Amino acid sequence: MEKPIESYWRIRLADLKEALGENNFEVFLADNTARAREIVQEEIIPNTGAKSISWGGSMTFRATGLYKAIKDNPDFEVIDVFDKKVPSEEMLELRRRSLLVDLFITGSNAITKSGMLVNLDMYGNRVAGITFGPKYVVILAGRNKIVHDLEDAFLRVKNYVAPINAMRLDKKVPCVKTSFCDECKSSDRICNTWTITEKSFPKGRVKIVLINQDLGL
Repeated sequence: MEKPIESYWRIRLADLKEALGENNFEVFLADNTARAREIVQEEIIPNTGAKSISWGGSMTFRATGLYKAIKDNPDFEVIDVFDKKVPSEEMLELRRRSLLVDLFITGSNAITKSGMLVNLDMYGNRVAGITFGPKYVVILAGRNKIVHDLEDAFLRVKNYVAPINAMRLDKKVPCVKTSFCDECKSSDRICNTWTITEKSFPKGRVKIVLINQDLGL
């Protein structure tokens, strides 16, 4: 077989698309970040009619180039929760407002092969947006987010995603030094709110773009 690695991932992503579809998510497949950006800009946004857009923390979102493309588009009312110039007290209010937009874009920490989304948050605005509030949600996820089951998802998040995010954000927590979760009680702890999204309700509210690249954490 030619290009076995490519064949492997095409099969895995196609299987996951089917599983997610059975759980009422609307799923798109993209070969790369450029195609993912096209899907969001040319298919998802027009079909939802979204006029107000915001997002939760996601390195994959930035990697697609959508952050700049949407932020600089005068056709949208944008609530930018990534703007580092905004004081912390104002940012908290922006995060609250971001939960009432037409379209909320973010990533997922893990996706099980049975089609469930698993996420862990510090503030909770990202998981809150996925769960309820915005009319539509777009999840951008690289193939590296696929895990076997919930147990694997919890292990991935606690002993890989969370420590690296704590390092990236310069948090004063034990896992920055140990690289694995110590179930700390630090005031800087970023592991506060878990969500498991088994199905999209209403059907199609949550749209998932699976990208055939390793992206984010």
